[in-house]
Amino acid sequence: MAALVQNGINVSRKQIVPVASAASSTLTQKAKYATKAEDIEPLKYVSVSSLKRGTGGRSSFSGIVATVFGSTGCLGPYVVNRLGKIGTQMILPYRGEYYDIHPKRVAGDLGQVLFHHYHLKDESSIRKAVKYSNVVINMVGRDWETKNFSFEEVNVEGARRLARIAREMGVEKFIHISDANASPDPAQKVIKGGSKFLKSKYAGELAVREEFPNATIIRPSMIFGNGDRFTRYFTHIFRHQGRYLPMYRKGEETVKQPVFAGDVAQAIVNAAKDRDSRGQTYLGYGPKRYRLADLVDWFHALVNRDEESWGYKRYDIKYDPTFLIRAKINEKFNLSWPIGFVHPEYIERESISDPVAVEDMTLEDIGVNLTPIEDMAPWLLRYTRTNRYYDEEMKLYHEPPPPQPIKGL
Repeated sequence: MAALVQNGINVSRKQIVPVASAASSTLTQKAKYATKAEDIEPLKYVSVSSLKRGTGGRSSFSGIVATVFGSTGCLGPYVVNRLGKIGTQMILPYRGEYYDIHPKRVAGDLGQVLFHHYHLKDESSIRKAVKYSNVVINMVGRDWETKNFSFEEVNVEGARRLARIAREMGVEKFIHISDANASPDPAQKVIKGGSKFLKSKYAGELAVREEFPNATIIRPSMIFGNGDRFTRYFTHIFRHQGRYLPMYRKGEETVKQPVFAGDVAQAIVNAAKDRDSRGQTYLGYGPKRYRLADLVDWFHALVNRDEESWGYKRYDIKYDPTFLIRAKINEKFNLSWPIGFVHPEYIERESISDPVAVEDMTLEDIGVNLTPIEDMAPWLLRYTRTNRYYDEEMKLYHEPPPPQPIKGL
């Protein structure tokens, strides 16, 4: 299938080269398992979409060849799996160790998932990765700056480079993942000057629009799912000071509308298939809004570390400057992965409320049925629950009720 797709694209990227005759060496298609030469009907226009085969499952070919940048992140497994389900051929560029990404080869049928080593600053490797694709998905991002990449280099210049090369290589669709709170002047809550990450994400959207005007942009809120940095983040011991949890104004003035990773992935797949998604921006929100304090209290109750059983309590972070100092040290001396993902930028982002989606297009406008967090969080946090096996066997654990959503905030 890989050879078939690549040969088809080599014949014509713009879908305008006619096939001269059935006897020529170009691609032809058979009608009803033809056995006679006169029954063979040549393809008038050779394109990836004209090569669709099968009934739509993993062993089919959907007509989509997608290069997925950032497939090793939280969203990556969801996107790759859902693309593979519909018979998409995928090129998965990776920057680090091959064995971190190669388990994703089972997401598609044999030969449908390909891997390519690349570097975000190496244009030739990017061109090779998108050479045969008609869809490019950019999920590359970094929550903290490192000695190799700043926010500007990843979220702005990196996004611009991917969009520009995709346009130059004739890619039909470019899908870019941003952030719901991306803004040129985000609210300042904890760190001076506000979040540099959110500023760079906004600048990255502008850069993508400049280079690829018809790009589809999805702006998700806090994402929950396997390997997320939301449910597990707040229950991690390093996010606490002992058994106490410092938060901006105790988390009672922050409103979040978290979204399931699978829903964002489905939106990406739908955008890849839907022509009307070109040039659109979608807010990636879940179905309900919650006070962050209520969500965090519920997370602790789910892992059996609530106020009654463990002594957990929230308090205002402004009364504890030592916590931010510890977060800065954690980021500086753990350059690869800060312990528990605790660093000043993320603390700032968690403190900002999600804006209300009034006239904005959301994931529902692209055909996604949203998943509420109360359906997933108990399962996501189950393996971190204290005394899980003992409490279940002795029937001592009772799942706490989910928090009440709020409206109009």
